[in-house]
Amino acid sequence: MRTEHGHDLRHHGDAEVRDDGGSLVDLAVNVRADTPPTWLREHIAASLGGLAAYPDGRTARAAVAARHGLPVERVLLTAGAAEAFVLLARALKVRRPVVVHPQFTEPEAALRDAGHPVGRVLLREADGFRLDPAAVPEDADLVVIGNPTNPTSVLHPADTIARLARPGRVLVVDEAFMDAVPGECEALADRVDVPGLVVLRSLTKTWGLAGLRIGYVLAAPETVEDLQRAQPLWPVSTPALAAAEACVGPRALAEAAHAAHRIAADRAHLLAGLARFAPAGLRVAGPARGPFVLVRLPRASAVRQRLRDLGYAVRRGDTFPGLDQDWLRLAVRDRRTTDGFLRVLERALTPADA
Repeated sequence: MRTEHGHDLRHHGDAEVRDDGGSLVDLAVNVRADTPPTWLREHIAASLGGLAAYPDGRTARAAVAARHGLPVERVLLTAGAAEAFVLLARALKVRRPVVVHPQFTEPEAALRDAGHPVGRVLLREADGFRLDPAAVPEDADLVVIGNPTNPTSVLHPADTIARLARPGRVLVVDEAFMDAVPGECEALADRVDVPGLVVLRSLTKTWGLAGLRIGYVLAAPETVEDLQRAQPLWPVSTPALAAAEACVGPRALAEAAHAAHRIAADRAHLLAGLARFAPAGLRVAGPARGPFVLVRLPRASAVRQRLRDLGYAVRRGDTFPGLDQDWLRLAVRDRRTTDGFLRVLERALTPADA
C-alpha cells in the first residue's frame, strides 16, 4: 500500500512473515534469533503471580536509571519504543518536525497521525547515508534520527548527532539497536549535556520480546513529565516491568555485550558471502554496524519473491523514504542460516530461463 506521502509508513518487517510467511526462514525481522533466553523467560513467568495487583514501575524505572547512571526522573518506561514515538507526537508542542531518512518509519507516521506537517531530510547513497548536520533546516524544532539507523545500518558519530542540538529544539535519537553495537560506541543515552536530547531504547530486539512490548525514554525531567501525562494509567504490564528490570541487570548486560560481538562476527560472514554477488550488481550500503544490512540489486522485487518461493523472507526497502524498489534489508543470523541463505540467493539471482 502506498500513501499520499509516497511510502507505506506502516509496513514493517513482521508483515513479511505473517500469514503465508510463517514457515519461511526469517531474515526480515530485526529481532535476535533464539531469544528470549531461558533464564529471562523464567524470570518473566515468575512475575505472573502478581497479576492481580496493578503494575508498579518504580523498581524497574530505578534499575534503568542505574544502568545509565542517571537520576530516575530522567527515565520513562514505555510499551516498546513505538509507544514513545506516539507520546512525543501527541505531547510535544512543535511547529516544524523533521525526520532524517531513510530510517524507521513509525516516528513520521506518529507525527502525521497527530496532525503535524513533517519535513524530511533524505540522506544519500552517494554519501554512504551518513548524516550531514547542515542538511537539517535551522528552524526545525524537532529532529528524529536513528543510531545505528534502521535500515541502512549506519552508525553515526555521537558528536555529529549532538551537533544537531539547538536551544528550543528537541533532538530525538532512536537507539533501539545500540546494544547490538560492541561497546555501544557512539551512544548518547548516558549524556545530560546535550540540550533537548531525548533517547529512545528498546528491549525487544536484543532480547526477543517484541510480543511483550517494553522500552524506555531518557530525557530531561520536564520532558519525561510531559510524556508521562500523555500516557494512559499503568501503560507497562507487570511481566514487561519484570523484563525491564532483568534486561538492565549485570547478567543481561554481560550477555548482551557477548551477543554484540557475535553479531559483528556473523555480520562479517554475511558481508563476505554477499561480496561474491557483486558481478550480479549487488551492492551493500555501509559500513554496516547494526544487526542487519541494506543491499541494492537489480530487480530486487522479483528476487525477493523468488526468495520467498525458496523459503526465505527478507524485508523490502521501498517503504522507507529515500529508498526505492531496488533495496532489500537482511537481518544478520548465525553462520549456518546465512550459508543456507547465500545458496538460495544464488538461485534467486539466476533467471529461470538461464
